[in-house]
Amino acid sequence: MKNFSWGHGVVIALFAFIVFILSMLFLFPNGQKNSEMVTDNYYEEELQYQDVIDSKKKADNLQEKPVYSQDTNGIKITFPKEYDNSNTTAKFVLNRTDDQNLDIKKSVQLDADHTFVIPAQVLKMGNYTLRLSWTKDKTDYRMDYDVIWK
Repeated sequence: MKNFSWGHGVVIALFAFIVFILSMLFLFPNGQKNSEMVTDNYYEEELQYQDVIDSKKKADNLQEKPVYSQDTNGIKITFPKEYDNSNTTAKFVLNRTDDQNLDIKKSVQLDADHTFVIPAQVLKMGNYTLRLSWTKDKTDYRMDYDVIWK
């Protein structure tokens, strides 16, 4: 066996580094992770984001706010008693954080109990962001909730 010199050490270290980088590339591919933008019209919606900020501030200042609850039937959103279909229009967007195909966007009518339900049949297990928007007496409001559906 020849004498081991510093040149041999550099070559072995360089080879080990290349093997390490290639193993990281092939063993931990990032292609399996789904990383989609939240919306296709990101830049257009960003220009209108001040309206969203104003709507959220108005909702934060309300004495009584809509609340959500989960049960086996789905996600139930309950509005305060002074809200009804004559003075309120509501819509929601349920964004799935990892799959855009599972997003739900709908305008809804409140029932006699001032509620509406997002049925469990359309929900898949995972994390969602519920963006609840409503207009009452020509004033826009918005609240966001983080929802974990199990």
